[in-house]
Amino acid sequence: MDAIDRIIVRSLQQNGRLTNNDLAEKVNLSPSPCLRRVRKLEEEGVIKGYTTLVDHEKYGFPLCVFVNIRLERQTNEVIRLFEKHIQDIEEIMECYLLTGNFDYVLRVVSPSLKDYETFVKEKLTRIPGVGALETRIAFGTIKRTTVYPRHKPD
Repeated sequence: MDAIDRIIVRSLQQNGRLTNNDLAEKVNLSPSPCLRRVRKLEEEGVIKGYTTLVDHEKYGFPLCVFVNIRLERQTNEVIRLFEKHIQDIEEIMECYLLTGNFDYVLRVVSPSLKDYETFVKEKLTRIPGVGALETRIAFGTIKRTTVYPRHKPD
């Protein structure tokens, strides 16, 4: 990726609805070469897809929870099973593998505290291999972005 590719990516992160003509103008290219670059970035997997950002509260999921998970054992089978189950649970928006005292952190959304309790009892604790969990409820979002920082040249 060169500097122009990075400008293309940042521009699309800031506004995924940019037309190719508007994007080309932003990066100082003509439309055809700009489109070729975008397609190449898509083919190489740099651009993984396009989505719509939604306000979780207005959508009906005002509760945002971070859940630290510790597995009972860190065997390949336990890890594989846990990660497979996580993929199928809609309330889990993100899952990260960690270092430290916990193995994973999940970002979970829920319509209410009561619904979250049900989620924990009926879904999360039923995943094979879950040893311990710790819940932290977010009171609010201070910063959330999907735009990566500008790349510093080597």
